[in-house]
Amino acid sequence: MKLPQPTPARSTWVVGDIQGCADAFFALLEQTHFDPARDRLWVAGDLVNRGPGSLAVLRWLHAHDDAVTAVLGNHDLHLLACDRGFRKLKRRDTLAPVLDAPDKSALLDWLRRRPLLVREGGFALFHAGLAPSWSLADACRAARDAEALLRGPRADELLARLRGEAPVWAHSLRHVDRCVATVSVLTRMRACSEDGALIAHVGPPEACPAGARPWYAWRDRSADATLLFGHWAAHGHRVGRGWVSLDSGAVWGGLLTAWRLEDGASVQVPGLVGPDALR
Repeated sequence: MKLPQPTPARSTWVVGDIQGCADAFFALLEQTHFDPARDRLWVAGDLVNRGPGSLAVLRWLHAHDDAVTAVLGNHDLHLLACDRGFRKLKRRDTLAPVLDAPDKSALLDWLRRRPLLVREGGFALFHAGLAPSWSLADACRAARDAEALLRGPRADELLARLRGEAPVWAHSLRHVDRCVATVSVLTRMRACSEDGALIAHVGPPEACPAGARPWYAWRDRSADATLLFGHWAAHGHRVGRGWVSLDSGAVWGGLLTAWRLEDGASVQVPGLVGPDALR
């Protein structure tokens, strides 16, 4: 998709789940004429895994940190947990080159310090979803609390818990449980029930099971920011009332999407194709 003309003097591009699709990522940077000295790049989490180029993606983002705002996704947290020995690599994981890299410590320290949610101006960026009970201010407070735990000396307490079922988020949960629930919502939620319980669903939003809806459908649409998220490949790139979804399934043979904050322009390039695609 070609860029509309004229283009803004300075662009802020939001990119959906890269998941180690380095060739597609670099092609997207070229298609958007991205200049790290001028432009900004927001990444909606899942920087790594399943695609063959996670190490190249991480190295580029780390090297261009001044121009990059990336939030953590579930695959990024999986990498951190594998490094700490709380998880084992799965059959389809492609994280071994990162874990074996000579600059692993610098890359993973950078990754661990990424936020879970970013709010800037009229936009909020996170990987997956927001709890129905949260205002955007609530979500920011919950994210800051979980980020502080992940970046501090008790990070292992959180990383060790990021698997299996998470509790439904509530103020009454003890600190670590509340942080586990926060991370689960922000990095794993697609469909949920009205009380915020995650519902396992990977199909399109129109096919949610009984009692479940896409997380944003439970929310007040008069929110004071446009919500930017990925994580839901079957959802695809859509622009709704108060939200923009950005995961268009690059790692599954779909597309890698960038959406520009300044004017809503979209650019897409092919993701993995041939033997590298997971389909």
